[in-house]
Amino acid sequence: MNTTKHQYHVIGLMSGTSLDGLDIAYCRFINDKDAWSFEIIKATSIEYSIAYQNELKNAIHLDSVTLLKLHNTYGSWLGDQVKKFIQNNAITTLDFIASHGHTVFHQPNIGVTLQIGSGQHLANACDHKVICDFRTNDVALGGQGAPLVPIGDQQLFGHYDFCLNLGGISNISFDNQNRRIAYDISPANMLLNYICSKIGKTYDDQGKIAKTGTLNKTLLSTLDNLPYYRMPFPKSLGYEWFSDTILPIINTSQDTAENLLHTAVHHIANQITNTIKQTRKTNTSLLITGGGAKNDFLIEVLQQKLIGTSTVVIPSIEHIDFKEALIFAFMGVCRDRNEINCLRSVTGAKKDSSSGVIYMPQNKETTIA
Repeated sequence: MNTTKHQYHVIGLMSGTSLDGLDIAYCRFINDKDAWSFEIIKATSIEYSIAYQNELKNAIHLDSVTLLKLHNTYGSWLGDQVKKFIQNNAITTLDFIASHGHTVFHQPNIGVTLQIGSGQHLANACDHKVICDFRTNDVALGGQGAPLVPIGDQQLFGHYDFCLNLGGISNISFDNQNRRIAYDISPANMLLNYICSKIGKTYDDQGKIAKTGTLNKTLLSTLDNLPYYRMPFPKSLGYEWFSDTILPIINTSQDTAENLLHTAVHHIANQITNTIKQTRKTNTSLLITGGGAKNDFLIEVLQQKLIGTSTVVIPSIEHIDFKEALIFAFMGVCRDRNEINCLRSVTGAKKDSSSGVIYMPQNKETTIA
């Protein structure tokens, strides 16, 4: 642990619940008088094959031995992708890899969270130090283990009033009375992509299909009145909740995919708008990142609902696509420095913590005296 070090070069890895693929971001962080600046130097996304996408999606149903095997092979696969990324971009300066892994189980109410992608297999495959498993310690401390990006929102994007990420799940982060508050709002791309799969598409490009639909008011009311939305924070969502709560509602609807998508967009926008208005803040700035920021129809509906409350800010393409990978890289920096990267005000844990497990590559033969 070296807190005298002022510059870090880190590769951040992120695989989200929407199963779009693996985001890889090579980042530089500079600490100047306890203030952090950053740059995303190189970044890419690797789309999962349909077979791999299905394997990860169905991992929740695997027996323990098969799941452990996938944990290891997926870790090796991550390491192989990192190795190719390093070679393709001629990267010579690198402190470590920070990997989120891929979430299979997330039930903090019973003390369970699991992100597969073995850190040791990853480290061995790319021959670099790895920091991963950022959620387990917070859950062990009684927290939700999510959302984790608020430390990056606070330290790297603190000049915005709200930071909203539209990934598989929508989550928000903001300061309230000198405390960082953050929580999962609702399903986002996870819901939209599922509806698209019913008509043989992986996603709704720019929300064009949703825009052609009409509002199903009964369905919207059912979705908007789900108990989760009335729960106080800290709170978080996982695929289990989506599968048990949302899918039965969607699957029993007899409406068209166009109308389902249109209604889902309004549902997502409603929940985001309710969240922001509950803070009673006005004339604020809302930074939107994640794949959902490219859904023009969703952003259009959200802007209409937020008139008079928040100004929507859509950043550069690198920040839209790679903000989570960037922030997990930053979380790795905090862990390497033994500094706080999980906030109790966000997760509800007993205390703030420096979370993450460190793995060193074990490719070279060692002699034990």
